[in-house]
Amino acid sequence: MRIRELLSVSGIDLNVDVLTKEEAIDHLVELMDKSGKLSDRKLFKEKVLSRETQFTTGIGDGIAIPHAKTTAVKEAGLAAMVVKNGVDFDSLDGKPAYLFFMIAASENENNLHLDALARLSAMLMDEVFRKRLMQAETKMEFLTLIDEKESAIAKDKENSSSESYRVLAVTACPTGIAHTYMAAEELENRGKLLGIPVKAETQGADGAKNVLTAEEIAKADGIIIAADKNVDLSRFDGKPVIVTKVSDGIHKSEELINRIVNKEAKIYHNNQNENAKEESESLGHGIYKHLMNGVSHMLPFVIGGGILIALAFLFDDYTIDPSNFGKNTPVAAYLKTVGEFSFGMMLPILAGYIAMSIADRPGLAVGFIGGMVANAGVTFSNPAGGDVNAGFLGALFAGFVGGYIVLALKKACSKIPHSLEGIKPMLIYPVAGILLTAVVTTMINPFVGAINDSLNGALNGMESSSKILLGIVVAGMQSTDMGGPINKASYVFATSQLAEGNFEIMAAVMAGGMIPPLAIALCTTFFKNRFTEKERQSGMVNYLLGLSFISEGAIPFAASDPLRVIPACIIGSATAGGLSMLFGCTLRAPHGGIFVLPTMGNPLAYALAIVIGSFVGCFVLALLKKPKMSEEMQ
Repeated sequence: MRIRELLSVSGIDLNVDVLTKEEAIDHLVELMDKSGKLSDRKLFKEKVLSRETQFTTGIGDGIAIPHAKTTAVKEAGLAAMVVKNGVDFDSLDGKPAYLFFMIAASENENNLHLDALARLSAMLMDEVFRKRLMQAETKMEFLTLIDEKESAIAKDKENSSSESYRVLAVTACPTGIAHTYMAAEELENRGKLLGIPVKAETQGADGAKNVLTAEEIAKADGIIIAADKNVDLSRFDGKPVIVTKVSDGIHKSEELINRIVNKEAKIYHNNQNENAKEESESLGHGIYKHLMNGVSHMLPFVIGGGILIALAFLFDDYTIDPSNFGKNTPVAAYLKTVGEFSFGMMLPILAGYIAMSIADRPGLAVGFIGGMVANAGVTFSNPAGGDVNAGFLGALFAGFVGGYIVLALKKACSKIPHSLEGIKPMLIYPVAGILLTAVVTTMINPFVGAINDSLNGALNGMESSSKILLGIVVAGMQSTDMGGPINKASYVFATSQLAEGNFEIMAAVMAGGMIPPLAIALCTTFFKNRFTEKERQSGMVNYLLGLSFISEGAIPFAASDPLRVIPACIIGSATAGGLSMLFGCTLRAPHGGIFVLPTMGNPLAYALAIVIGSFVGCFVLALLKKPKMSEEMQ
């Protein structure tokens, strides 16, 4: 479907005078409604405004493309307007927007709005075309300009379909929307100006388009990877490859093309330690990408296991055996066992996919086993494990160690004769990699375990001090590493005090453990622009995890942004723990979350402490985190 088919004369206004972003959206919604595309104007506007809270659609260069996909749309359509004086639309470049296109797509039209957005983003990369649209005197002239531009692009693609491309590119951004296609269009257009044929594959939200063929890859001088997420490079083995940010594909297109043509790019080898990384890429950015790979694969295990454990508490009977709450009935026992299996896989998966991100497929098994060694607390004095618990931090360490050990093995094996290539992935990498990673992880396990022991001693020393301060400390520790050794230290200390009849510490500790998921869930609800769409979806699950005293639900968020998430959660947990002690709340059961509230001493005050602590953590996190607008659109 062509853009001209989506945009009617009644949906265009070339002389609009609006003062605010909401007024601009109102006028576009009115144009869309006049075109007969909407069944519920109010709902459509709500969806557009909701989309803007996630991240701005003011993509810069004077352009804004607000859009929504909803049941309020009868059929897909476009509306367009020109604001000659400009209006502040929270654009990424901080400049006013002048040219507006609104996209409406119905729920049953799969990815239609993304296709239209992709074509619009590509067409609007042409500055001359933008100026001609803004200078159009009539609506028909506006439509004709769009028709001619789209036809010219289609003709260019048809004419170039049989030519041999000197430079190939892959573009991708986290959301797979605007910048993915803008980078592709800029690289292809810049290539035309330079007389160098360029073809760009887009890995967008609706899948890969304009896919590079094996024949094109073989004939090309080299490949540009302009992406802010991992792209599989295996098909480019033996070719010069440049890996850079998607924004460089837009702003440094000529430089990138010239580097390929002038043979300044490094040769990428899929089976050697040559990552074709940009020299300008910071160490922190590389670590972040590896960490995100582990976290994204770990997330289903956290969510699935957490919900099943929460359901176990819901279907159990606390009065049968309080110490075995969650497994007293057959249904509860089954749900909790399966949930615990899922949680048991969480840390090995985290470590395995971190290692895989670093060293490709040979790193997966190595990191997986390293994570299991850390999770089991294996030491040389007790190979069966159980003496120490390295936990989450140990698994992180194992993942990075495993990945870089495999890279070192690849480099060491680079001189092996080609006839023996097959033994590397089948024998050397798994055997030597697993053994070396296990040894290094085992060496560090006692040191991580020692942290646990020292914290227990410190807590015992604080017992006679202020109860409120003790509650602040033990509850805050619950958020320090979410299920790791510090978290476990305060939990073990609290459970040990149950036998002594000190039920206040257990209450404070459980309050502290409930806060991280609850604070994150609240923040994703009330401060949506601080999070990606996937994070917001995961955040909703954390309501249930937090109420169930499953602090591990916060781990993916803490792992991706530890310097902001962990301090915010610590402050929220400490607040709840201190208030629990202040209110004299008591808890006899070592688990259960909100489901054991009726069995607690002073339950209403305890619920108040949880609410206050959760909102404190939420607001602190919102203050520390920056809006995701620029990240989402890059």
